[in-house]
Amino acid sequence: MRLRVQIPPRTYADALIDLGLQANVSILGTAGCGPGGRVELSGRYTLEEALGRILAGAPCRYRIVDARTVRIAAAPPVLQLPPPREAPHAPTVVAEVMVTATKRPAAPNRLPAGVSTISRDQITATRANDVGQTIGQLAGVLSTNLGPGRDKLLIRGLSDGAFTGRTRTTVSTYLDDAPINFNAPDPDLRLVDVERIEVVRGPQGALYGSGAIAGIYKIVTAKPDLARIEAAASASIATTQGGSTSREVDGYLSLPVARDRIGVRLTAYREIQGGYLDDVQLRSTNVDQTRRDGGRLSVRVQFDDHWRLDALAATQHLRSNDTQYVTTPMPGPTRSAAMPLEAANGTVGAPDERGSRIRETHNNDFSYAGATLNGEYGWGSLASSTNYIHHVFSSQYDAGATRGIFGANLAELGVYGETTRSNMLVQDFVVRSETSGRLDWLVGLYAARTVARTPSTLVFLSPGVSSTVYMESRKDRLSEYALYGEASYDLGAGWTASLGGRAFESRVHTTADLRIDAPFASRFFDQRRGFDGFSPKISLQREFTNGDLVYALLTEGYRPGGFNTSGFFPIRASRVVFRPDRLRNFEVGAKIRRLDNRLAVRAAAYYDDWANIQTDQYRQSGLAYTANVGDARILGLEAEVSYDFRFGLSLQANGLVSDSRVRNINPDFPTTPTTRIAGNLPGVPDLSGGLLAIYQRPLGDALTLRLVGEASYVGRAGLSFDQPPRTDHYLRTELSAEISADRWRITAFVANPLNDDGDTFSYGNPFNFADNPETLDVVEAVRQATPQRPRTFGVRLAAAF
Repeated sequence: MRLRVQIPPRTYADALIDLGLQANVSILGTAGCGPGGRVELSGRYTLEEALGRILAGAPCRYRIVDARTVRIAAAPPVLQLPPPREAPHAPTVVAEVMVTATKRPAAPNRLPAGVSTISRDQITATRANDVGQTIGQLAGVLSTNLGPGRDKLLIRGLSDGAFTGRTRTTVSTYLDDAPINFNAPDPDLRLVDVERIEVVRGPQGALYGSGAIAGIYKIVTAKPDLARIEAAASASIATTQGGSTSREVDGYLSLPVARDRIGVRLTAYREIQGGYLDDVQLRSTNVDQTRRDGGRLSVRVQFDDHWRLDALAATQHLRSNDTQYVTTPMPGPTRSAAMPLEAANGTVGAPDERGSRIRETHNNDFSYAGATLNGEYGWGSLASSTNYIHHVFSSQYDAGATRGIFGANLAELGVYGETTRSNMLVQDFVVRSETSGRLDWLVGLYAARTVARTPSTLVFLSPGVSSTVYMESRKDRLSEYALYGEASYDLGAGWTASLGGRAFESRVHTTADLRIDAPFASRFFDQRRGFDGFSPKISLQREFTNGDLVYALLTEGYRPGGFNTSGFFPIRASRVVFRPDRLRNFEVGAKIRRLDNRLAVRAAAYYDDWANIQTDQYRQSGLAYTANVGDARILGLEAEVSYDFRFGLSLQANGLVSDSRVRNINPDFPTTPTTRIAGNLPGVPDLSGGLLAIYQRPLGDALTLRLVGEASYVGRAGLSFDQPPRTDHYLRTELSAEISADRWRITAFVANPLNDDGDTFSYGNPFNFADNPETLDVVEAVRQATPQRPRTFGVRLAAAF
């Protein structure tokens, strides 16, 4: 089939990206062509003819994997007397890739939005094994540090607080086409055999609906190769100063079952993160060990030149033996956030110790099954995605501080346990136009059904006796429906205008059965409510002949409301319902490439207006609730700069400056006489940034040396709306050295080489920081802090087959 192709003069890599967009195919590995070249193409060609003409004389070659996938690789050297070997480039930092997080393939440099990517090569080079290890490489992306499987992502300083409760997440995490978080912490999937990470910053309500109020974080998995067998495996071992050994092993196998028609890809991994904290009350060492294992099965079926099916099943099981915070006993009933981390006697609260009466375990199990059917025709394409997500996470806390409420004996243990079992069924259907004309459009239909069951209990234990004093059985049902679309029109002279939006409807039904011992009364809750609205998107951009781009953008994000049910006392009527919130984003940005595309600069300034902010908080009893705290305005400036030196060094720097002000405080937002609403949004610092350096050079004719250095800075931040800043500013660093051949590589690394023990997140147990001396035991009052994992040395061996 011949395609109409119109590609202006561009580098090899950019021309390939244009071809991929116009031919509706995925072209992978364009960085293999390097940053140079100048080529243009106009006319009607088959895909193979177009690739041949673009890459004639280029330092790279192509391989058509299937009808919709092309892989690019560096060309082998010509057989001749070799000149002195030059240092290889490290293009993985500055390479351009196509992204799909905007619901259609596009090059990040041509999108009117803050978009960042991390390629497969960069994930490997930086040992970014999970979401938390990628954040220093992405402008404006941060994470809390409560522990594996317990954290939440934050983008652009748009934080509703550090806690995870009933509110929808502010960042929607996607596994290919499936949303995988609802009101849960990030599942902390291990990034094994991942093609790339895509991040779109700012609200994405028009295309993605509720829960994308701050942006999208998308994990794109590698797909089966329909033409050849691929396999790889790796193993590593590491030791932490003052802690136990960590071990991990992973691998993948891709098999063409029927050549050019059917392929399968199997990925598996197992990991043990050694503990490094000691519990002086339990007399146990390295209590915070975590085990994580899982895998994926991917199937691709290419029915013909038009239709393709991609199916994926994934599962992961994460078990943490204990949390990773440390404690310092408080000197009295009044707490001070400025107290030193170490206690006066130097025992409890040292950077590697705490005192708890029980193990505060956490589990996070994730399972997924889904399929996407793609159809490609001359007029455009359509995609139908059906996904099912099963997510179970649970936590256990030392709740001894509540003993005074029920008159329990001080010798008894208080144990609070909560579990969330969430099942989510999502259907998304999208029709897109072909991209070679002046008008480019898409229309989508979306439907989702989520059912979450959340049982929680408070139990007092004494020798031979167990007494359940609080038990809540809650069930939430959420139905969402939406019609969305977007259209872009080429106005000429490089100008393009886009208009889009999403009409949505949400229905929430919550029931809860609470059984509480005296002096409190049991009760039953049953309410439902509906929310609907429209979320717009408007953009105007100008692309210059040299590839530079400037843009202006208006977008919105939203989250539906819900209900509060937990608590020992009946809930005040005005606090039963938390209302929907909405964020409107005004943004201008520029994307520039210079010096033969070796220099790339992306920057954006934004103003956000956030109304009726939802936030998850904890009552003085330690039980969670959700409230609308008020409104806020956020000003921010973000930038990413990367440069590829000719001698094999690549540098990437990113930064975010954010200023927020909370205003129009909800008079019903719960506070105590000793607290007040802080001026800034919690959980996000005013300043953060990261630096990544990758250097490569040959070692003889068969080996390559790669050195990687990574550092990210996070400033001070508050924990909640009604508390002053409590976290330290801190620096996260990692260094590695790798020697590789064609099929194997060995890497030595050190994480946190400076042994920075700054407080990254001041929260571990909600029952111990709730300051209410009238109802809680003063002896339980502690200062909580979460230092970084101490200095860790390790080695990793990997092989490809």
